[in-house]
Amino acid sequence: MDPSTRLHSQARRRSWCCPFTVPPSSPESLSRSRFKSFPTTKSETLSKPPSNSVPNSPLSSKSGLGIVGRTRIDARRILSPGRVSPIDSDSTVPEEIPAVDSSATLSKSQSCRAAPACSSSSSRSADNDVVFDVRLNLRGKSGACLVLELNSEVLSASSDVFAGLISEYKRKSNSSSSGRKMCRIEVPDVENLGAFRQTIELMFEDDIPKRLLKIGAYRCIDILEVSAGIMFTKGVLSCLEYIEAVPWTEEEEEKLRILFTRFKFDSATTRDILARLYSRDSVDSQQHLARQLVLSITSCTEANARNELKSLVKGLLCKSSVYEKDQSDLNKEDLYIACQSCLSSLVSLFEEASSTIPHERLIKKEKDRPLIERISRQVDNINWLLEILLDGQMAEELVDMWADQGELLGMHENTSPMVRYELSRVSALLFIAMGTRKLHCRSESRSGLLLAWFGPMLLDFGWLQRCRKGLDIKALEETMGQILLTLPLKQQYALFMEWFRCFSKHGTECPNLSKAFQIWWRRSFLRGSETCAIESR
Repeated sequence: MDPSTRLHSQARRRSWCCPFTVPPSSPESLSRSRFKSFPTTKSETLSKPPSNSVPNSPLSSKSGLGIVGRTRIDARRILSPGRVSPIDSDSTVPEEIPAVDSSATLSKSQSCRAAPACSSSSSRSADNDVVFDVRLNLRGKSGACLVLELNSEVLSASSDVFAGLISEYKRKSNSSSSGRKMCRIEVPDVENLGAFRQTIELMFEDDIPKRLLKIGAYRCIDILEVSAGIMFTKGVLSCLEYIEAVPWTEEEEEKLRILFTRFKFDSATTRDILARLYSRDSVDSQQHLARQLVLSITSCTEANARNELKSLVKGLLCKSSVYEKDQSDLNKEDLYIACQSCLSSLVSLFEEASSTIPHERLIKKEKDRPLIERISRQVDNINWLLEILLDGQMAEELVDMWADQGELLGMHENTSPMVRYELSRVSALLFIAMGTRKLHCRSESRSGLLLAWFGPMLLDFGWLQRCRKGLDIKALEETMGQILLTLPLKQQYALFMEWFRCFSKHGTECPNLSKAFQIWWRRSFLRGSETCAIESR
């Protein structure tokens, strides 16, 4: 290796330089870290740092920068926010250099300022190879402070922002006085001191990707934000390459989305990351995908897989999902097409169950799964679609659709009770939804539903009690009575009398609507005189 090349490589990895003898305690301090001390002037004396001081993390003798962490600086060192005072309290106030344009370099809270020091000379490492001629003062929003002593050549070569500040400082320093001086740069209102420090450390690393492997994706996003703010191009590229190559958590993904709205990166570098963050599919494509998922589940024959997929897709489509979505993603027409497909399948299955299906079709159907299993699967599909429609407040039309199933009603009486009770499971969920005020229907829709399916429900109630399949029987009894009481009194009379005859004959095999019956009786007869008086007026 060329001697000059070797010397330059060693110069980028020299020891930390720290002007303070005792470092503040910190949970982040490395056990192998050691501080070098050298005499300090009286004006540089600091108050003893408290136990909760800002963590400092000096590296080994190969790092090439000096670092000091503390929470408070001597009041003589601070004149005003965004301006650094000279080290000696009697010295004149240095001329302030305008802050860097934050829109082009740093975030709003990270504008940099550089000022010439009046009496502080640049320091050297122990072997006199590396000159620490830049003091970087990072001030956190919480009041914490972090001071880094750095080499100006490395800093200028890495960051365009710092290169401009150092260049301007040197020009003003040369015009004002002779000799080498310490360039002081201040960054106020730093959001994340740790991330800023790690970003500066990466400038002195020969293998940045290897270092990022130890840092992790979450911290790397913070470093990417700082690197973009100070125009640390090598750091930006390394962070983007690392982030693109690793999996993200949802929290990391959200941080990236926010970051990409604040900074513009090279499109070739970020193309793969943006492809993971944003979909270019249109709303029509999303709706088409939702329709495919729903139809695939309703046609699925494997019970365990179907139940798992139902829970998955329902969680994605429902309003209570943790994922943000537009209502346009859930197409009402597609759901009702799936409902109609399931109803048509039910009609075919009940034709088979009632022996009204042609012989040639029956032979073909016998090769499939058991009839009871196929009927139960279609009922499960309808109830699952009903839950999604209820969540989207779009289930009103399903009430009318179910009330108009005259063909199924006609075959209900001629079918075995162990099969036909499955139809009442659909009616039961509709009754519960209306009785618990999750489903609001017109009076005609409620009347049509009860006139069609109240009688079959009375016949199937005993089977529903024995084969509940997750059905809340108490809730069903309560809501059936509540729905009956929403009808006109004449219709209530007909349905309550039908229930009374059934209950007196079958007892517990029939739903207990006694509470609702008492309310109907009181409204119809005990207050009849009041009603007649009102009508006569």
